[in-house]
Amino acid sequence: MSGPLGVRLLLLLWGCGCLWLANPTSGALVIFEDDEAPEVEVLSVTVDCTVTNRFAHTVMTSVALNKANTSKEIFFDVELPKSAFITNFSMEIEGKVYVGNVKEKEKAKKQYEKAVSSGQTAGLVKASGRKMEKFSVSVNIAAESNVTFILTYEELLQRKLGQYEILIRVKPKSLVEQFQISTNIYEPQGLSHVDAHATFLSNELLPLVEKTVLEKKAHISFSPTVEQQRKCPGCDGTLIDGDFIIKYDVNRQESVGDIQIVNGYFVHFFAPPDLPRVPKNVVFVIDRSGSMSGTKMAQTRDALVAILEDLHEDDHFALIQFDSVILSWKESLTKATKENVAEAKNYARSIRDNGATDINQAVLDGVEMLKRDRQANRLPERSVDMIILLTDGMPNSGVSDIRKIQENVRSAVGGNMSLFCLGFGNDVDYNFLDVMSKENKGLARRIFEASDATLQLQDFYEEVASPLLLEVDLVYPDNAVDYVTTSHFPQLFNGSEIVVAGRLTDNDLDNFLVEVLGQGFEDNYKVQGQASVFDWNVMYPDETYIFGDFTERLWAYLTIQQLLEKSKTGTADEKANATAKALEMSLQYSFVTPLTSMVVTKPETEDGTDSPLIADKLTEEQRQQAERLRPMAYSRGVSYSIPAPVHYAPSPVYLVDGDPHFIIELPGRNDSLCFNINNAPGTIFNLVRDPEAGVFVNGQIIGDKKIPPDGKINTYFWRFGIVHRTLGVSLLVTTQHISVSQDGKDAKLLWTDTGSLKGPNVDVVVTKDSSLTVTLKDSVKFVILLHKVWKKHPYHRDYLGFYTLDTHLLSPSVHGLLGQFYHGIEYEVTDLRPGESPEKPDATMFAKGHQLNVTRGWQRDFRRDVKNGDNVPCWFIHNNGSGLIDGAAADYVVSSLFTTV
Repeated sequence: MSGPLGVRLLLLLWGCGCLWLANPTSGALVIFEDDEAPEVEVLSVTVDCTVTNRFAHTVMTSVALNKANTSKEIFFDVELPKSAFITNFSMEIEGKVYVGNVKEKEKAKKQYEKAVSSGQTAGLVKASGRKMEKFSVSVNIAAESNVTFILTYEELLQRKLGQYEILIRVKPKSLVEQFQISTNIYEPQGLSHVDAHATFLSNELLPLVEKTVLEKKAHISFSPTVEQQRKCPGCDGTLIDGDFIIKYDVNRQESVGDIQIVNGYFVHFFAPPDLPRVPKNVVFVIDRSGSMSGTKMAQTRDALVAILEDLHEDDHFALIQFDSVILSWKESLTKATKENVAEAKNYARSIRDNGATDINQAVLDGVEMLKRDRQANRLPERSVDMIILLTDGMPNSGVSDIRKIQENVRSAVGGNMSLFCLGFGNDVDYNFLDVMSKENKGLARRIFEASDATLQLQDFYEEVASPLLLEVDLVYPDNAVDYVTTSHFPQLFNGSEIVVAGRLTDNDLDNFLVEVLGQGFEDNYKVQGQASVFDWNVMYPDETYIFGDFTERLWAYLTIQQLLEKSKTGTADEKANATAKALEMSLQYSFVTPLTSMVVTKPETEDGTDSPLIADKLTEEQRQQAERLRPMAYSRGVSYSIPAPVHYAPSPVYLVDGDPHFIIELPGRNDSLCFNINNAPGTIFNLVRDPEAGVFVNGQIIGDKKIPPDGKINTYFWRFGIVHRTLGVSLLVTTQHISVSQDGKDAKLLWTDTGSLKGPNVDVVVTKDSSLTVTLKDSVKFVILLHKVWKKHPYHRDYLGFYTLDTHLLSPSVHGLLGQFYHGIEYEVTDLRPGESPEKPDATMFAKGHQLNVTRGWQRDFRRDVKNGDNVPCWFIHNNGSGLIDGAAADYVVSSLFTTV
């Protein structure tokens, strides 16, 4: 940030605004108060969404004014649906417009890394909950100037459970002078219903939702005044905080569906009404391995019981539970009679967690059961076979090679059934499940570990519970179209919709005959029809200017989405070709996809350099990785700025423990940095040096008793010298005793006893064979842990762990191996990639002007459990912390435990 103050304008999709002001004394971010409000004012926040034939085009605009007589840095944060593609972002500052350009991701990445390595900030995208992702950017605004932010993105709305949903998240956090949400829906098929509601609507706000619904268009708006936004008369709190949701569906007729032709492109929507459901034969394959213990297993049992209750009597079903052993409820599928369902529910309630994870054999057993019953004519001829797999972990029993499992399942299924994979939690390899399901006519879905996991499982089942058609083909005249998106679908489920788009090569639309083929409940399904061309100028005479090339862009959006899916499966050449074509189209249509980035060059910084911002698109795998490292999230990068700790916020903890492992815990970001320092036994390191406050801490390492069989000698801290020069206090802490000296008076405590010393300038408390707490008057607090090792251990010795608390009481000049981090560190993590170990990915970190290779791993914090410790996920910096610590490790070597220079 420039200057002592920074102002954060927070806009959360599809539109909301919020101001944050950095406290100049603490650096922590807080919402501004009355006397600070005049500094920066949010003049307007508007969200304008236009939906044309399910294709949503959203423009979010916000204007902020810097009223101060000095420049301020304003932050713009936007949440958008994860299924949407950003198509444009621009800023207007002092009459000049800065517009984004979509570039190939690798090229944008180099530009981004160049900016980061030179100390500049860049816009970043991170996951935000299950459905959204957040884009952030900051810009410096001159005194008495304003800035206009404009974000545009597009998406094709998907029909689920019989309707489309538009989600608008609004969290202004403050009052906004002009606040408006405006949505226009244009559907030539005709609207069957339109509903609008919000989680924050009170009785007073409800009348402000204006909804006008005509036969083929609808307008919904919400525009409260400042007074109407207030939580209470005279207060600055806002009622606007939550989700604004619009749901609708269109009229449907028994025909080939709805075909729209505009400017040389067509889109075909197919979801016929009143089709009878096709009976299903479903095998539930349930992971009951040890990692499913506790809440996950209980939620799975509850969901399974509820799903069994929803089975239709003409369905057949089976239950398979697995860990390293596969157990089947019955040897074949069972008709879903009331008696059988009741028996199955009792069985489901008895499932308990235990053992490892043999996904391969469990799924193959399910496939084999369906094959046997099909061959024995125990299943209806007109029925659909499916397997629903629920797992929370990686295969670690039986066949554990992921590619081999995918190959085995694909070969066994042989295209004769569908596999749906549900990945429970963040330990599962979602990409593995995603590919395996798509290779077998199914899809994968993530189930999030949360209190509503049972509902998530039930909702998924409801989507696939009622097949209407199988092996659906949509056929168009060969000589009339090309570049058609996927036109074959394994199944059509009740409440969903098939969408196909393509380009016309023949303008003779009189011969545009469309045919839809499939397998229905009673016989083969076949319907033919002539495409009719709607004249949009006649249908919407007053709005033709808004439609533009929406059909072409819908086709491009759908094509890119399908190419990205194809890039995950098939041969190496097929994957490469799909990726190359998706990249080409992303650039042509200016879509920010997983293959591209949007780059906007911000105004020149104070040093005269341009600073780019980058907008990326996250894959589901990247979202999952981000959640594993929660609350961190990133596409190619994540920016962190750790403010100085303050007494009313969770304080960072700085420690060294183990061999010796330095850990910088940052609870404000739920993140940690860690590094090891290796040197010869007997070396003394300076950990804390604060001449201004008079505080110094040095520690000496000791090695193993002898060289272990692996040849690696471990080193640990075994003695610490603590000095407070101003208070006249010094302590010597070893693995045997604690010596305290104050104003020429000496005292000694043993680890073998619980005891304490209380003096005018220092308090010392010893917990027997466990911990020592040292509290210096009006200063820092240290906790030292004793790790006892079996006396007859052939190699290891007793050692100490050192933890510092209340570091905000030290001066800004504090330094040392730990002390240099006491007042914050800025770093960015980018380019997450596989590491040597699957559970420990590598990444690139930018810190202190250095580019570092780091690895995600774990260290232990022993404060709560001296024996076992708590796992602390952290970014591990290699080579003795080189690049993270100032200088080299050798610079911190001192001559004695009580060196104070």
